[in-house]
Amino acid sequence: MTFGSHARTFAGLPVVDVPGDGPLPTVDGEVTWRIACWDYPPGTREGDLSAEFAEVFERFVAAAGPSVRSLVVGAWGYAAFHTAPIAQLCAAASRLPALRALFLGDMTSEECEVSWMRVGDVSPLLDAYPHLEVLRVRGGEDFSFSPVRHAQLRELVVESGGLSREFVTAVLDSDLPALTDLELWLGTDDYGGDTGIADLAPLLAGERFPALRRLGLRNAEIADDLAAALASAPVVRQLERLDLSMGTLGDEGLTALLAGQPLTHLRVLDLHHHYLSEEAAASVAAALPGVRVDVSDPQEPDEYDGESYRYTAVSE
Repeated sequence: MTFGSHARTFAGLPVVDVPGDGPLPTVDGEVTWRIACWDYPPGTREGDLSAEFAEVFERFVAAAGPSVRSLVVGAWGYAAFHTAPIAQLCAAASRLPALRALFLGDMTSEECEVSWMRVGDVSPLLDAYPHLEVLRVRGGEDFSFSPVRHAQLRELVVESGGLSREFVTAVLDSDLPALTDLELWLGTDDYGGDTGIADLAPLLAGERFPALRRLGLRNAEIADDLAAALASAPVVRQLERLDLSMGTLGDEGLTALLAGQPLTHLRVLDLHHHYLSEEAAASVAAALPGVRVDVSDPQEPDEYDGESYRYTAVSE
């Protein structure tokens, strides 16, 4: 999988691009505004694009006023060379008091591979915006998190081709009493995804996030191990949705998951992009007749020198 297109909706709202110059377009009702600087006019140097982003962002904040509720940040120049404009976003917080949803890193693979994106520590965004309810971040290089206390955040999505144990540990050490939706793209060790089952223990034990109802441990090279751990994990009992999609789940992991605690209370079990046999995939729906099960997008392992290889949907 590659990121071939930008988000068309975010936080339940249509996405509207902020022009590089000129007035904002007229819109009907609430929208998500998207700011990005990627196109290269003749004579533009790479470094100029990050400066251009800063200028476009400042013009947007001045023009849009304090009513902006949802914002998507796309390319801030070439993200492999320039770190995300987190400081600028934080500095604008007093002028964006209504902001409730933020997506940082909405880029296609052509603009920057996810593993190359330089982001920095995203936690200051939560400190700067105490009323934020949805935070979605994408990145890979210099991508970090620090433990925070945030009373309003309901949804946290972290998209990566390789999520470090330090990042995951900091998320799990955070105090997020309103969090209902947590999605972590764990990725592969080749791209820094060294998170293991032991690192997720506080989450799996149900010791974090009492309001959690939807959990995604996605894009995981360790999908079979995750499934086996979730078979007896107390956190599952509080969930409505469990998402193990985009990873390397095979028959062994699925067998362990279905042999564990009951899953019939779930509304959704998402396993799409998997390495299940046809028989195993068919068995899930039969075992969970009242659950909406997604076993679409089956994958075939690659064979090389007698070895079999499975791949996550997103790595580089």
